[in-house]
Amino acid sequence: MAQLGNLRHRPVRRLTQLYAGLVLYGVSMALMIRSELGLDPWDVFHQGLARQTGLSFGTVTIAVGALVLLLWIPLRQRPGLGTVSNVVVIGLVVDATLTVLPPGEGMPARVALLVAGIVANGAATGLYLGAGLGPGPRDGLMTGFVARHPRFSVRLVRTVIEITVLALGWLLGGTVGLGTVAYALTIGPLAQFFIPVFALPARPAAGAYAT
Repeated sequence: MAQLGNLRHRPVRRLTQLYAGLVLYGVSMALMIRSELGLDPWDVFHQGLARQTGLSFGTVTIAVGALVLLLWIPLRQRPGLGTVSNVVVIGLVVDATLTVLPPGEGMPARVALLVAGIVANGAATGLYLGAGLGPGPRDGLMTGFVARHPRFSVRLVRTVIEITVLALGWLLGGTVGLGTVAYALTIGPLAQFFIPVFALPARPAAGAYAT
């Protein structure tokens, strides 16, 4: 798979950046959960499922990621190391973080948790995507569908998917609130800022060597 080929160039940097991004992503999710002010659409869905099934948030996140990855098969998408790692690492980290991070007490603390979670999520997105080792299963579902059906825009497909999971999550009891709106309004600009900051070239320039 193409993403694994990127490990020939600066493998230590890429792997470090990938796993730092995934760990930070899990932490960012936990911060938003503890704010109790609302979650991003997929996490509203994860939380709703967790509340209905009694499973931990991280376990549900891993299960949903694995199921979404199965949807790549008819789209002929090929997962990279980052894709598979995304499914497992984020879920484990969010559960571990929730065990040591208490809920915010008082509105100022809750808002601080929310803001920190959203900013950390944007930075984490830049880190793991910038490593060039494969998108997350949910992002790959979106881009894979658009690749197979080019008459639909990425914006349209993402909007439809996120509205669907948000509605399902809300019906299942997931938390929708200020944080959901704040995430929707800010994650795009944050990702646009952080992705170029952490982006690594897929191949070394002529004469360069791996480190």
